[in-house]
Amino acid sequence: MSKLMRRCGSFLMMLLLVIGILPMTANAETTQNTEERNALYVQVPEDWENPCVWAWDSDGNNAFTAWPGEEMEADAANDGWYYIWLPAWANHVIVNANEGSVQTEEQILDTNAAWITVSAADTVEISYESKTTGEAPAYVEKFVVHAKVDDSWEAPCLWAWSAPDGTNAFAAWPGEEMKAGEDGWYSIKVPVWVNSIIVNANEGSVQTEDISIDPAELWVTVAADGSYDFSYKNPDQAETPNVTIHVSAPADWNGPCLWAWSAPDGTNAFAAWPGEALEEGEGGWLVKEVPGWVNSIIVNGNEGSVQTTDISVETGKDIWLTINGPEDYTVSYEEIALEETTETVATQEAVEAVEATNEASENTEKSTPVVPIVIGVLVVAAGGAAVAVSKKKSQK
Repeated sequence: MSKLMRRCGSFLMMLLLVIGILPMTANAETTQNTEERNALYVQVPEDWENPCVWAWDSDGNNAFTAWPGEEMEADAANDGWYYIWLPAWANHVIVNANEGSVQTEEQILDTNAAWITVSAADTVEISYESKTTGEAPAYVEKFVVHAKVDDSWEAPCLWAWSAPDGTNAFAAWPGEEMKAGEDGWYSIKVPVWVNSIIVNANEGSVQTEDISIDPAELWVTVAADGSYDFSYKNPDQAETPNVTIHVSAPADWNGPCLWAWSAPDGTNAFAAWPGEALEEGEGGWLVKEVPGWVNSIIVNGNEGSVQTTDISVETGKDIWLTINGPEDYTVSYEEIALEETTETVATQEAVEAVEATNEASENTEKSTPVVPIVIGVLVVAAGGAAVAVSKKKSQK
């Protein structure tokens, strides 16, 4: 699609809308999630770049799939303030920035229709009375477009629109610059009514063809000549088979669960803390199957009140994890047998000793007459008097 065609298409669409011939297809009310949401406003220090919010509820349900959460948008009408639309139920929040390297402590809100002023990581003020003017910009549901481009493509941008009506997601070509990630992927969010995109770079001088898409998170891989391939599954993770985590947890960790994710991007394997319950496996192990891309885990118990530290593991490998305490654990990538506890061993030895004695006694009685020799043993009875107790010993 040429720039001239895009401009003409947009002009024609606007003209038809004005005269009432063409209905508005990108209706926010019909395309957006109807879940109740509130606008949370945040003001952060000047050196906090790209502030984000991580949010959840008291049951551990996360508002977002990966740390550091959702990036906030600057409010053009209120200098220095950022806003984000959160599900009304998400009243536990952490404000963070600089790719999650700086953050506040957990803030528990009466309602997330609030104004948070962050002076420093440990200095936070919360107000439920407006500190901004005007209304928050309307909520628009969005999805993420990821792109990995050839090294010759600098500052990749995304152009996005709705076909056939031509509604543009961005004001002008080449669209908006995509944000670089640590894994080589660039990303940007677009409204759910978008069904057509172009990945471009070098100030729009190189580009893909028009790409028709469904409104869902997708990954586009672009070659130097602009040819492309795309998928609705992360190519770096889609082909990795699941692995099994084997766990031996302390006996007093009731209802042990597994929490698992991918670092540093923060993609969680499970929807909410404390994760999913471990299941009975073979050989006394507790087990859980997780995606092969998981490289970080936490085992917890007692409804998440006790837990290990973050445990880094290799991807794509089954794991045998023995836990003695929150920071006392061993990780193995080869199958091992659980060691018996000292108490179990001692009990088993005592049982075996009794059985051996009984067996020896039976054998002796069958082969040789036994002459009982009474050995006097004094024990103290409850009343304090010495009582003689007879004990038999076999002798040929």
